[in-house]
Amino acid sequence: MTHVDGWARRRLLGTLPALALGPAAWLGAPQMAHAGGQLEEPLADAVRTALSSAVGDLAPPEPIFASTETRLHYLRWLGTMSDKLRKRKPDWMVRRDFLQTIWYEAKRAGLDVSLVLGLVQVESGFRKFAVSSVGARGYMQVMPFWTRVIGDGDAGKLFHMQTNLRFGCVILRHYLERERGDVFMALGRYNGSRGKSPYPNAVFAAQRNWLFPATLQATGQGAAQG
Repeated sequence: MTHVDGWARRRLLGTLPALALGPAAWLGAPQMAHAGGQLEEPLADAVRTALSSAVGDLAPPEPIFASTETRLHYLRWLGTMSDKLRKRKPDWMVRRDFLQTIWYEAKRAGLDVSLVLGLVQVESGFRKFAVSSVGARGYMQVMPFWTRVIGDGDAGKLFHMQTNLRFGCVILRHYLERERGDVFMALGRYNGSRGKSPYPNAVFAAQRNWLFPATLQATGQGAAQG
């Protein structure tokens, strides 16, 4: 069994009590996840501003492209990732909005999109309302204290798609800078297991599911602004 299979199985076990109550209860209750937890620490003003701006954004962000070539690159990526995500998110509009937002937020934070997708797979299994045993929430399993640090403390906002993805990407970028670009250590810090290998290895394994062919990556990266 791979690290990813192990993480997925533990997340599934967390949802069994809700499933036993029937579909209505399952849909109405937060879905459990078993992530670790980020630790509260001082933030640079730039990080605080980036997080604060996400709380008021309600619609999926619109990517801006420098050229037709970069737009075509993005559309090829979107089509490829959409096919891979179809089983987890059958509705096209939901799938498109999620992928558009995660692409935008990853680029905005200077992160590899495949790494962010791998992290989401491990953290929440692409479940918007996932909740871990330590209270981390949403797609990227963001700890509720972040909303208190930069906003009004309403942890429910972490179930909003763009808010959650913005927080997750900015926090991961913050940890990368703290770890001087060491992705392994930054992922451990993100999960609250700094220096231990299971979590980073699980994310790296999941990341391989979301790599875009190198021949297409060479066509350009596009731009995310805002």
